[in-house]
Amino acid sequence: MLTPPPTDPATTPADPQPAAPLKVALMSCAHTHAVSYASQLGGRTDVELVVADPDGYGDVRGERVVPSYEEAWGAWPEGPDAIVVTSANAHHKDLVLEAARRGVHVLCEKPLATTVADAEAMVAACREVGVVLMTAFPVHFSPAVEALRTAVADGTLGEVIGLTGTNNGKLPAGRDWFTDVELAGGGSLVDHTVHIAEILDAMFGEPATVHAVSNRILYADRAGEGAETGGLVTLGYASGMVATIDCSWSQPADAPTWGGLRLQAVGTGGQLQIDAFAQHVGGHDQWLPYGTDTDGLLLEAFLDAVRAGEAVAPTGDVGLRTVRVVAAAQESVRTGQPVALADV
Repeated sequence: MLTPPPTDPATTPADPQPAAPLKVALMSCAHTHAVSYASQLGGRTDVELVVADPDGYGDVRGERVVPSYEEAWGAWPEGPDAIVVTSANAHHKDLVLEAARRGVHVLCEKPLATTVADAEAMVAACREVGVVLMTAFPVHFSPAVEALRTAVADGTLGEVIGLTGTNNGKLPAGRDWFTDVELAGGGSLVDHTVHIAEILDAMFGEPATVHAVSNRILYADRAGEGAETGGLVTLGYASGMVATIDCSWSQPADAPTWGGLRLQAVGTGGQLQIDAFAQHVGGHDQWLPYGTDTDGLLLEAFLDAVRAGEAVAPTGDVGLRTVRVVAAAQESVRTGQPVALADV
Protein backbone atom coordinates (compact mmCIF):
# COMPACT_ATOMS: atom_id res chain seq x y z
CA MET A 1 0.00 0.00 0.00
CA LEU A 2 1.44 3.34 -1.06
CA THR A 3 1.63 6.10 1.51
CA PRO A 4 0.84 9.56 0.11
CA PRO A 5 3.57 12.14 0.62
CA PRO A 6 3.06 14.60 3.47
CA THR A 7 1.30 17.81 2.55
CA ASP A 8 2.76 21.22 3.08
CA PRO A 9 0.16 23.48 4.72
CA ALA A 10 1.81 26.47 3.12
CA THR A 11 1.13 25.13 -0.40
CA THR A 12 -2.14 23.24 0.15
CA PRO A 13 -5.12 25.26 -1.08
CA ALA A 14 -7.58 26.09 1.66
CA ASP A 15 -11.19 24.98 1.43
CA PRO A 16 -13.20 27.64 -0.38
CA GLN A 17 -15.08 29.88 1.96
CA PRO A 18 -18.85 30.07 1.51
CA ALA A 19 -20.00 33.16 -0.30
CA ALA A 20 -21.40 35.92 1.87
CA PRO A 21 -25.19 36.17 1.79
CA LEU A 22 -26.63 38.52 -0.79
CA LYS A 23 -28.17 41.63 0.71
CA VAL A 24 -31.64 42.03 -0.82
CA ALA A 25 -34.26 44.72 -0.19
CA LEU A 26 -37.88 44.08 -1.12
CA MET A 27 -39.16 47.50 -2.13
CA SER A 28 -42.86 47.86 -1.23
CA CYS A 29 -45.56 45.41 -0.25
CA ALA A 30 -48.07 46.82 -2.75
CA HIS A 31 -47.95 43.93 -5.22
CA THR A 32 -49.59 40.64 -4.27
CA HIS A 33 -46.38 38.77 -5.16
CA ALA A 34 -44.56 40.56 -2.34
CA VAL A 35 -45.90 38.02 0.16
CA SER A 36 -44.48 35.06 -1.75
CA TYR A 37 -41.16 36.74 -2.58
CA ALA A 38 -40.60 37.82 1.04
CA SER A 39 -41.43 34.36 2.35
CA GLN A 40 -39.04 32.66 -0.06
CA LEU A 41 -36.17 35.12 0.23
CA GLY A 42 -36.52 35.32 4.01
CA GLY A 43 -36.20 31.55 4.28
CA ARG A 44 -32.88 31.34 2.42
CA THR A 45 -29.53 31.11 4.17
CA ASP A 46 -27.78 32.81 1.25
CA VAL A 47 -29.88 35.97 1.50
CA GLU A 48 -30.21 38.77 4.05
CA LEU A 49 -33.62 40.32 3.49
CA VAL A 50 -35.06 43.70 4.42
CA VAL A 51 -38.67 44.52 3.53
CA ALA A 52 -39.79 48.12 2.97
CA ASP A 53 -43.49 48.69 3.61
CA PRO A 54 -43.96 52.45 3.11
CA ASP A 55 -47.70 52.08 2.47
CA GLY A 56 -48.27 50.17 5.71
CA TYR A 57 -49.94 47.06 4.31
CA GLY A 58 -48.58 45.09 7.26
CA ASP A 59 -49.25 41.64 5.80
CA VAL A 60 -45.76 40.83 4.49
CA ARG A 61 -43.74 39.15 7.19
CA GLY A 62 -40.00 39.23 7.69
CA GLU A 63 -37.39 39.57 10.38
CA ARG A 64 -36.58 43.11 9.21
CA VAL A 65 -39.56 45.17 8.03
CA VAL A 66 -38.94 48.90 7.80
CA PRO A 67 -41.46 51.67 7.11
CA SER A 68 -39.59 53.56 4.38
CA TYR A 69 -37.49 53.10 1.28
CA GLU A 70 -34.76 55.22 2.85
CA GLU A 71 -34.36 52.75 5.71
CA ALA A 72 -34.23 49.85 3.28
CA TRP A 73 -31.52 51.51 1.20
CA GLY A 74 -29.58 52.19 4.42
CA ALA A 75 -30.14 48.84 6.10
CA TRP A 76 -26.51 47.89 5.38
CA PRO A 77 -23.52 50.27 5.58
CA GLU A 78 -22.59 49.47 1.98
CA GLY A 79 -26.19 49.24 0.76
CA PRO A 80 -28.04 46.27 -0.75
CA ASP A 81 -26.66 44.06 -3.49
CA ALA A 82 -30.07 43.82 -5.13
CA ILE A 83 -33.64 45.00 -4.83
CA VAL A 84 -36.96 43.42 -5.77
CA VAL A 85 -39.47 46.07 -6.86
CA THR A 86 -43.03 45.17 -5.87
CA SER A 87 -44.57 48.64 -5.73
CA ALA A 88 -47.52 50.03 -7.67
CA ASN A 89 -46.62 50.13 -11.37
CA ALA A 90 -46.28 53.92 -11.54
CA HIS A 91 -43.55 53.84 -8.87
CA HIS A 92 -41.32 51.30 -10.61
CA LYS A 93 -39.34 53.88 -12.54
CA ASP A 94 -38.11 55.90 -9.56
CA LEU A 95 -37.00 52.80 -7.66
CA VAL A 96 -35.19 51.28 -10.63
CA LEU A 97 -33.43 54.53 -11.53
CA GLU A 98 -32.30 54.92 -7.92
CA ALA A 99 -30.97 51.36 -7.96
CA ALA A 100 -29.03 52.07 -11.13
CA ARG A 101 -27.60 55.23 -9.56
CA ARG A 102 -26.39 53.15 -6.61
CA GLY A 103 -25.11 50.25 -8.75
CA VAL A 104 -27.70 47.82 -7.36
CA HIS A 105 -29.19 44.90 -9.33
CA VAL A 106 -32.96 44.82 -9.91
CA LEU A 107 -35.83 42.39 -10.29
CA CYS A 108 -38.89 44.49 -11.16
CA GLU A 109 -42.51 43.40 -11.21
CA LYS A 110 -44.42 43.50 -14.46
CA PRO A 111 -45.48 45.56 -16.26
CA LEU A 112 -42.04 47.12 -16.14
CA ALA A 113 -43.52 50.63 -16.34
CA THR A 114 -46.73 52.48 -17.18
CA THR A 115 -45.28 54.18 -20.27
CA VAL A 116 -42.84 53.18 -22.99
CA ALA A 117 -40.67 56.22 -22.22
CA ASP A 118 -40.32 55.20 -18.57
CA ALA A 119 -39.47 51.60 -19.49
CA GLU A 120 -36.86 52.78 -21.99
CA ALA A 121 -35.28 55.04 -19.35
CA MET A 122 -35.12 52.17 -16.84
CA VAL A 123 -33.51 49.74 -19.29
CA ALA A 124 -31.03 52.37 -20.49
CA ALA A 125 -30.02 53.41 -16.96
CA CYS A 126 -29.31 49.83 -15.86
CA ARG A 127 -27.43 49.03 -19.06
CA GLU A 128 -25.28 52.16 -18.76
CA VAL A 129 -23.95 51.20 -15.31
CA GLY A 130 -23.88 47.44 -15.97
CA VAL A 131 -26.39 46.26 -13.35
CA VAL A 132 -28.77 43.36 -13.85
CA LEU A 133 -32.37 44.29 -14.70
CA MET A 134 -34.87 41.45 -14.90
CA THR A 135 -38.66 41.52 -15.17
CA ALA A 136 -40.71 39.37 -12.80
CA PHE A 137 -42.55 36.93 -15.07
CA PRO A 138 -42.82 33.76 -12.94
CA VAL A 139 -44.91 31.96 -15.55
CA HIS A 140 -41.85 32.06 -17.84
CA PHE A 141 -40.60 29.16 -15.69
CA SER A 142 -43.74 27.03 -15.95
CA PRO A 143 -43.00 23.51 -17.31
CA ALA A 144 -46.07 23.82 -19.54
CA VAL A 145 -44.75 27.06 -21.05
CA GLU A 146 -41.33 25.47 -21.52
CA ALA A 147 -42.99 22.53 -23.31
CA LEU A 148 -44.65 24.96 -25.72
CA ARG A 149 -41.39 26.85 -26.33
CA THR A 150 -39.65 23.55 -27.07
CA ALA A 151 -42.37 22.34 -29.42
CA VAL A 152 -42.18 25.58 -31.38
CA ALA A 153 -38.37 25.65 -31.44
CA ASP A 154 -37.90 22.05 -32.60
CA GLY A 155 -40.61 22.21 -35.25
CA THR A 156 -42.93 19.65 -33.66
CA LEU A 157 -45.94 21.80 -34.62
CA GLY A 158 -44.64 22.65 -38.07
CA GLU A 159 -45.19 26.29 -39.00
CA VAL A 160 -47.25 27.92 -36.29
CA ILE A 161 -50.08 29.87 -37.90
CA GLY A 162 -52.16 30.90 -34.91
CA LEU A 163 -52.31 31.04 -31.13
CA THR A 164 -55.10 31.82 -28.69
CA GLY A 165 -54.11 32.96 -25.22
CA THR A 166 -56.31 33.41 -22.18
CA ASN A 167 -55.15 35.18 -19.05
CA ASN A 168 -58.37 35.75 -17.12
CA GLY A 169 -58.52 36.66 -13.46
CA LYS A 170 -60.53 38.20 -10.68
CA LEU A 171 -60.78 41.93 -10.43
CA PRO A 172 -57.99 42.57 -7.90
CA ALA A 173 -59.18 43.08 -4.34
CA GLY A 174 -57.26 44.23 -1.28
CA ARG A 175 -54.79 46.22 -3.38
CA ASP A 176 -56.99 48.94 -4.85
CA TRP A 177 -54.16 50.52 -6.83
CA PHE A 178 -54.51 47.69 -9.40
CA THR A 179 -57.69 49.36 -10.69
CA ASP A 180 -56.41 52.93 -10.36
CA VAL A 181 -55.48 54.11 -13.86
CA GLU A 182 -52.84 56.54 -12.58
CA LEU A 183 -51.05 53.98 -10.42
CA ALA A 184 -51.51 50.87 -12.57
CA GLY A 185 -51.37 52.47 -16.01
CA GLY A 186 -54.76 51.05 -16.97
CA GLY A 187 -57.05 48.16 -16.10
CA SER A 188 -57.15 44.52 -17.15
CA LEU A 189 -55.50 45.32 -20.49
CA VAL A 190 -52.38 46.34 -18.60
CA ASP A 191 -52.63 43.75 -15.84
CA HIS A 192 -53.06 40.63 -17.97
CA THR A 193 -51.67 41.30 -21.45
CA VAL A 194 -48.00 41.30 -20.48
CA HIS A 195 -47.85 37.71 -19.19
CA ILE A 196 -48.78 36.12 -22.52
CA ALA A 197 -46.97 38.82 -24.50
CA GLU A 198 -43.74 37.72 -22.78
CA ILE A 199 -44.35 34.06 -23.67
CA LEU A 200 -45.03 34.97 -27.31
CA ASP A 201 -41.98 37.25 -27.41
CA ALA A 202 -39.71 34.39 -26.31
CA MET A 203 -40.96 32.23 -29.20
CA PHE A 204 -41.66 34.66 -32.05
CA GLY A 205 -40.19 38.04 -31.21
CA GLU A 206 -42.18 41.25 -31.51
CA PRO A 207 -45.45 41.44 -33.46
CA ALA A 208 -45.83 43.79 -36.40
CA THR A 209 -49.30 45.06 -35.52
CA VAL A 210 -51.56 45.24 -32.48
CA HIS A 211 -55.35 45.55 -32.57
CA ALA A 212 -57.34 45.70 -29.32
CA VAL A 213 -60.82 46.23 -27.95
CA SER A 214 -61.88 46.70 -24.33
CA ASN A 215 -64.96 47.33 -22.22
CA ARG A 216 -66.25 47.88 -18.68
CA ILE A 217 -69.18 45.46 -18.78
CA LEU A 218 -68.04 43.28 -15.86
CA TYR A 219 -67.51 44.67 -12.34
CA ALA A 220 -67.53 48.30 -13.46
CA ASP A 221 -68.86 49.27 -10.04
CA ARG A 222 -65.70 47.90 -8.42
CA ALA A 223 -63.10 49.14 -10.90
CA GLY A 224 -61.43 52.51 -10.75
CA GLU A 225 -62.66 55.27 -13.04
CA GLY A 226 -61.59 54.59 -16.61
CA ALA A 227 -60.13 51.13 -15.89
CA GLU A 228 -61.23 48.54 -18.43
CA THR A 229 -62.35 45.19 -17.00
CA GLY A 230 -62.45 43.20 -20.24
CA GLY A 231 -60.19 43.14 -23.26
CA LEU A 232 -59.04 41.22 -26.32
CA VAL A 233 -55.69 41.94 -27.96
CA THR A 234 -54.86 40.62 -31.44
CA LEU A 235 -51.22 40.47 -32.52
CA GLY A 236 -50.22 40.19 -36.17
CA TYR A 237 -46.75 38.96 -37.12
CA ALA A 238 -44.74 39.52 -40.29
CA SER A 239 -44.96 35.78 -41.05
CA GLY A 240 -48.75 35.99 -41.22
CA MET A 241 -49.24 34.33 -37.85
CA VAL A 242 -51.99 35.74 -35.63
CA ALA A 243 -52.18 35.51 -31.82
CA THR A 244 -54.94 36.64 -29.50
CA ILE A 245 -54.84 37.48 -25.80
CA ASP A 246 -58.01 37.51 -23.69
CA CYS A 247 -56.91 39.75 -20.81
CA SER A 248 -60.17 40.16 -18.90
CA TRP A 249 -60.99 40.39 -15.20
CA SER A 250 -63.81 37.90 -15.75
CA GLN A 251 -63.43 35.42 -12.89
CA PRO A 252 -66.21 35.64 -10.26
CA ALA A 253 -65.28 37.11 -6.89
CA ASP A 254 -65.93 33.75 -5.18
CA ALA A 255 -63.75 31.71 -7.56
CA PRO A 256 -61.34 29.44 -5.64
CA THR A 257 -58.24 31.04 -7.19
CA TRP A 258 -57.27 34.33 -8.84
CA GLY A 259 -57.52 33.00 -12.42
CA GLY A 260 -55.29 31.16 -14.87
CA LEU A 261 -53.24 31.19 -18.05
CA ARG A 262 -53.83 28.98 -21.08
CA LEU A 263 -52.43 28.93 -24.60
CA GLN A 264 -53.35 26.92 -27.68
CA ALA A 265 -50.95 26.87 -30.62
CA VAL A 266 -52.03 25.63 -34.05
CA GLY A 267 -49.44 24.71 -36.67
CA THR A 268 -49.22 22.97 -40.00
CA GLY A 269 -47.94 19.86 -38.23
CA GLY A 270 -50.17 19.76 -35.17
CA GLN A 271 -51.46 21.71 -32.22
CA LEU A 272 -50.65 21.98 -28.54
CA GLN A 273 -52.73 23.32 -25.68
CA ILE A 274 -51.15 24.22 -22.34
CA ASP A 275 -52.44 25.24 -18.94
CA ALA A 276 -49.74 26.92 -16.85
CA PHE A 277 -51.64 26.24 -13.62
CA ALA A 278 -52.92 22.73 -14.32
CA GLN A 279 -50.97 21.34 -11.35
CA HIS A 280 -53.66 21.59 -8.71
CA VAL A 281 -56.37 19.68 -6.95
CA GLY A 282 -59.63 21.58 -6.80
CA GLY A 283 -63.37 21.75 -6.92
CA HIS A 284 -66.00 24.46 -7.01
CA ASP A 285 -64.56 26.21 -3.95
CA GLN A 286 -61.15 24.58 -3.45
CA TRP A 287 -57.78 25.15 -5.10
CA LEU A 288 -54.72 23.31 -3.82
CA PRO A 289 -51.69 23.87 -6.07
CA TYR A 290 -48.77 21.48 -6.20
CA GLY A 291 -45.71 20.86 -8.34
CA THR A 292 -43.39 23.51 -9.76
CA ASP A 293 -42.92 26.69 -7.74
CA THR A 294 -42.46 29.27 -10.48
CA ASP A 295 -41.92 32.13 -8.00
CA GLY A 296 -39.04 30.15 -6.52
CA LEU A 297 -37.50 29.46 -9.92
CA LEU A 298 -37.73 33.15 -10.84
CA LEU A 299 -35.98 34.21 -7.65
CA GLU A 300 -33.31 31.52 -8.08
CA ALA A 301 -32.60 32.75 -11.61
CA PHE A 302 -32.37 36.34 -10.39
CA LEU A 303 -30.01 35.55 -7.51
CA ASP A 304 -27.78 33.54 -9.86
CA ALA A 305 -27.80 36.48 -12.28
CA VAL A 306 -26.80 38.87 -9.48
CA ARG A 307 -23.85 36.63 -8.54
CA ALA A 308 -22.79 36.36 -12.19
CA GLY A 309 -23.45 40.03 -12.94
CA GLU A 310 -25.42 39.19 -16.07
CA ALA A 311 -29.18 39.15 -16.60
CA VAL A 312 -31.00 36.07 -17.86
CA ALA A 313 -34.52 35.72 -19.22
CA PRO A 314 -36.89 37.32 -18.53
CA THR A 315 -34.78 40.45 -18.91
CA GLY A 316 -35.60 44.12 -18.65
CA ASP A 317 -35.54 44.26 -22.45
CA VAL A 318 -38.45 41.84 -22.74
CA GLY A 319 -40.21 43.87 -20.06
CA LEU A 320 -39.81 46.92 -22.29
CA ARG A 321 -41.10 45.08 -25.35
CA THR A 322 -44.22 43.93 -23.50
CA VAL A 323 -44.87 47.49 -22.33
CA ARG A 324 -44.68 48.51 -25.98
CA VAL A 325 -47.33 45.90 -26.84
CA VAL A 326 -49.60 47.25 -24.10
CA ALA A 327 -49.10 50.84 -25.27
CA ALA A 328 -50.00 49.82 -28.83
CA ALA A 329 -53.10 48.02 -27.53
CA GLN A 330 -54.18 51.13 -25.61
CA GLU A 331 -53.68 53.29 -28.69
CA SER A 332 -55.69 50.80 -30.76
CA VAL A 333 -58.55 50.95 -28.26
CA ARG A 334 -58.46 54.74 -28.47
CA THR A 335 -58.49 54.91 -32.27
CA GLY A 336 -60.36 51.75 -33.14
CA GLN A 337 -57.61 50.86 -35.62
CA PRO A 338 -54.67 48.43 -35.72
CA VAL A 339 -51.40 50.00 -34.60
CA ALA A 340 -47.97 49.26 -36.04
CA LEU A 341 -45.64 48.41 -33.18
CA ALA A 342 -42.83 50.26 -34.93
CA ASP A 343 -44.82 53.46 -34.42
CA VAL A 344 -45.06 53.09 -30.64
